[in-house]
Amino acid sequence: MFATLSDKLDLVFKKLRGQGVMTEENVKDALREVRLALLEADVNFKVVKEFVEKVRGRAVGTEVLQSLAPGQQVIKIVHDELVLLMGGEEDNSLDLAAKPPVAIMLVGLQGAGKTTSCGKLAKFLKAQRKKPLLVPADVYRPAAIEQLKVLGRQLDIEVFGSEATQKPLEICRAAHRYATLNGFDVVIFDTAGRHQIDDYLMNELEGIRDELAPREILFVADAMTGQEAVNVASGFNDRLGITGVILTKLDGDAKGGAALSIKAVTGKPVKFVGLGEKLDALDVFHADRLVSRILGMGDVLTLIEKAQATMDEKEAVRLQDKMKKSGQFDLEDFRNQLQQIKKMGSLESIMNMIPGMGKAMKQMQGAQPSEKELKRIEAIIDSMTAKERANHTIINGSRRLRIAKGSGTSVQEVNQLLKRFSEAQKVVKQLQKMGPKGLLKGMKGMGKGMLPF
Repeated sequence: MFATLSDKLDLVFKKLRGQGVMTEENVKDALREVRLALLEADVNFKVVKEFVEKVRGRAVGTEVLQSLAPGQQVIKIVHDELVLLMGGEEDNSLDLAAKPPVAIMLVGLQGAGKTTSCGKLAKFLKAQRKKPLLVPADVYRPAAIEQLKVLGRQLDIEVFGSEATQKPLEICRAAHRYATLNGFDVVIFDTAGRHQIDDYLMNELEGIRDELAPREILFVADAMTGQEAVNVASGFNDRLGITGVILTKLDGDAKGGAALSIKAVTGKPVKFVGLGEKLDALDVFHADRLVSRILGMGDVLTLIEKAQATMDEKEAVRLQDKMKKSGQFDLEDFRNQLQQIKKMGSLESIMNMIPGMGKAMKQMQGAQPSEKELKRIEAIIDSMTAKERANHTIINGSRRLRIAKGSGTSVQEVNQLLKRFSEAQKVVKQLQKMGPKGLLKGMKGMGKGMLPF
């Protein structure tokens, strides 16, 4: 989402790093470009104006201009102010400190992803050892109730039985009573939306709020809608008093202005971000981590958390022991690792979390694989025998033809995978000798043909 903004800020920062001596005029020129980059990213113009003034006020001080690396100091100030703009170190965790069941309302316009976000939030809370109940209270959108029931079955989370003929307030009241009697910790209410704010909708939501006294009223905003999402959030906040925001579709290709503006305009924190359609694609929002990604500094902490949540510890230990004993990394290992990585999200999102890798992937000019290509690689490896995966050098012409037919690919694609895997094997051995620092350095230096896909 922030690719264009990241590229433009990177150009500004390159100029700043190249200047050994800085003056107020240099800072003024740099901030003019920062201002244009933010405006083009659809950040609210009032927010941009205040942001630039804060950075200028800090950047023209003698401590900065007379320091040994003034350009780096200005970059740090931009980083720090962006973090503050998006919420800083404010505690954005859910307020669940109440007698259960704790009520959480999700509100927003149609199409923002409320129902899916309800499922994602329930899965998140279940992982926190909570017992959530999902409540479909949108009786207006066709199939909204059934959609939430389907999500509940996929997640093995109970969904309260409601019908489209019922009134939303009656559904919510009965669901809360049911949750109280059946030992649920949290009740998540999927409320109705509209294509735009209207009094009928708001009166209905206000009635539900007054009846349930929810600890959280989370506004679900589609990040792809830019400033309109910010304007709508302000409208909901004025009428309902929202407690936080869930930004959906942050993995899209919009400019990202909503993500940068919404906290400053509404005064309410972004609590979660949706990064895909999968039900585990909901992340707790951390302003400093997102800013680091925008500025090309990576996000190692999130990468580690994702790895800890998705990686199979037994598989990791097995591979580590195998590498120590034999030093071999075969196609079976590669397929297992590929499956583990896929659980963490798209390859592009993972690479952007590694410092320097986001830019390296861009410089590879399309060499990075798509999700479709990754599936093709798995299909090729799955068509091999156990012996072939353990020792790919035995795969001769007839075996390649059989593998190609079995995987629905061509012999040329099988050859290409085997060739690149052989090269990657050599790299893995070299990086193993170099240790963790060498691994990161090697990853940054990888070019086209070094990866086995």
